[in-house]
Amino acid sequence: MIKIGIVSFAHMHAYSYAQSLIDLPGVEFSGVWDADEMRGEEAGRQYDALFYRKLDDLLSTNIDGVIVCSENVKHREHVEAAAAAGKWILCEKPLATTIADAKAMITVCKKAKVGLGTAFPCRYVERLQDMKARLDKGEIGELIAAACTNNGQFPGGWFADPKQSGGGAVMDHTVHIADVMRWLTGKEFTKVYCAKGKLLHNDIKTDDVGSLHLEMEGGLKLSHVASWNRPTSFATWGDITMDLAGTKGSMYVDAFNEKVDVYSNASDKSEWAFWGANADLGLVSDFMRSIREQNQPRITGEDGLQTLKLTIAAEKSAKAGKMVRV
Repeated sequence: MIKIGIVSFAHMHAYSYAQSLIDLPGVEFSGVWDADEMRGEEAGRQYDALFYRKLDDLLSTNIDGVIVCSENVKHREHVEAAAAAGKWILCEKPLATTIADAKAMITVCKKAKVGLGTAFPCRYVERLQDMKARLDKGEIGELIAAACTNNGQFPGGWFADPKQSGGGAVMDHTVHIADVMRWLTGKEFTKVYCAKGKLLHNDIKTDDVGSLHLEMEGGLKLSHVASWNRPTSFATWGDITMDLAGTKGSMYVDAFNEKVDVYSNASDKSEWAFWGANADLGLVSDFMRSIREQNQPRITGEDGLQTLKLTIAAEKSAKAGKMVRV
């Protein structure tokens, strides 16, 4: 039996990861720590897991690993504590808010000989996996350009505080597209131009939309829109779309379109009932595999570092008003 703890429910993805732990055979969701004791206690009751008021108390138990879902700026502190306790770690994205912190996290985990994974569940979306298989077969030839979106609802709270989040919609959403493109192509980003601002939430301290124009190794051109533009009445949190152009054809994916439109008076709004595979379950399943085999998760801390480098470069571009190197 693999035993897992969750470090903070500050990020909403923690709830899906908790359910994934419960759904997986041979896995026990053993404990919760959260700086917000009320939130942590409620999560513990909801998922029948023990709540610990001190992080060290959770880490001193016989759990095998932790999933870190605290505020972005706290990732380094919590990853380093877990590594010192010898626990395998899956860390929510972005891996950190600075490149220095991300590198330090990778280094400390290597020294402690524990696995470090970055939470990029989009690699486990079946439509994107099918896209990668087709690209690998050369169905559209050499990839020369791509247009991508990652639009979502404004998550509120600490996400709008740059001291805790490190940035706004560009920080929050660009890393997903960046990781998928690196995975699809095996290439790294080389340049980025970013323009960002506020379109819908003028009272927040961060951007809620960004338009990015990027280059990857080999001259591949990419455009990307990252935003918090979905209203609260929208059927789900948002989208990921990818429109790829190759030398022999093109390919388009709406990653979350595996759904049935539901209209119910109970909720007073339209909803999407998803029928595809659970990407978070795929992510957590691989984390369990890495613990069993005592090796790295398939999506590593290094993957998190590379996407963070792009996001930091995008922030620099927005300030400078010009394209910059990654």
